[in-house]
Amino acid sequence: MQFKEIIGQENIKQRLLTTVKENRVSHAQLFLGPEGSGSLALAVAYAQYISCENKSDYDSCGECSSCRKYQKLVHPDLHFSYPFFAKHKDNTALTFIDQWRKAFLHNPYLNLDEWRTYLEAENKQANINIAECHQIIRKLSFKPFESEYKILIMWLPEYLDKEGNTLLKIIEEPAQKTLFLLVAESQDDILNTILSRTQLVKIPPLKDADVQEYLEQHHQTEHAAEQIAYLSNGNLTAALHRINSDDSSYHDLFTRWLRLCFTNDGLKLIDFTEQLAKLGRENQKNFLQYGMCFIRECGMLISGAGSLVHLPEKELIVAQNMAAKVLTIAMVEVIADELDKAHYHVERNANPRILFLDVSLQLIKILKFKTFPQGTQHILY
Repeated sequence: MQFKEIIGQENIKQRLLTTVKENRVSHAQLFLGPEGSGSLALAVAYAQYISCENKSDYDSCGECSSCRKYQKLVHPDLHFSYPFFAKHKDNTALTFIDQWRKAFLHNPYLNLDEWRTYLEAENKQANINIAECHQIIRKLSFKPFESEYKILIMWLPEYLDKEGNTLLKIIEEPAQKTLFLLVAESQDDILNTILSRTQLVKIPPLKDADVQEYLEQHHQTEHAAEQIAYLSNGNLTAALHRINSDDSSYHDLFTRWLRLCFTNDGLKLIDFTEQLAKLGRENQKNFLQYGMCFIRECGMLISGAGSLVHLPEKELIVAQNMAAKVLTIAMVEVIADELDKAHYHVERNANPRILFLDVSLQLIKILKFKTFPQGTQHILY
């Protein structure tokens, strides 16, 4: 993976290049960026640049023996660790390395749900187990085979449980010329003992213009690319999913949900939450993501920023009616927060029936009875 293949993030690329040019490569770095920002792709491109035999000031050459092996993820001094779904207690990341190479080479911006499909894991819980930690220690105890550095890229260290403390010594005092590149999405979910031993590389969401340019290069019209980029909020993974999904169906589902909550029709609402529970994890996430975008657009209308709203005409009319007759800014903020929390819990295998019923009850409080869930600080008006 070369830097030129990565969308946007020019400031981060320059910072990483500078660390190599000035010989300031920290042995343990945490690439912290939201889903779809390209943090994993940046880590791989950085590792390839460090190992390149004929690097320029701006990128790896892409042609030397090292680069050719990196492009297939088969370099003997490049190691990966990632969450997986162990069938046996002695399974490690190496057990699934063929699937990993296929998944990353197909989409360097993959998320955990995409990775799950390659493993045919259904709803099993992902983690990085103790056997994997011991394997990391073993394979990093050897000297580099071909390059100056041995490099371990760990994707989603959030899935390291307390077993991760096994790695503390090798992270803090690694063998000479050993690099740890951790790629994470949530700083709060990483073991503090590991977090304190890494240098932070903070990666922002992609700019809308960069996502739009990418989409236009991949056969989207300018108008469609602009709309998808805006609604994806800097997340290329979400943008790619949005291309393949039918947002109009999400719109119909979401507005029906709001109407049922507003009218407090209990029996119909229970049947509806059953329907949502059967959508499947990826569709549930896309549905909630659409809801957050739609509610955000309603907030823009209420605030008088209608010129900045990016909705198709049918959806815009519904949003205008809701903004004028039902919602307030305070409501918008709390509903968006409830949807965001639901999205978080869907990612972590929450029971969808219980989850969507609970969210529905919170929405009834907000829309029907004009009260906020306990713990919120706003006042409805």
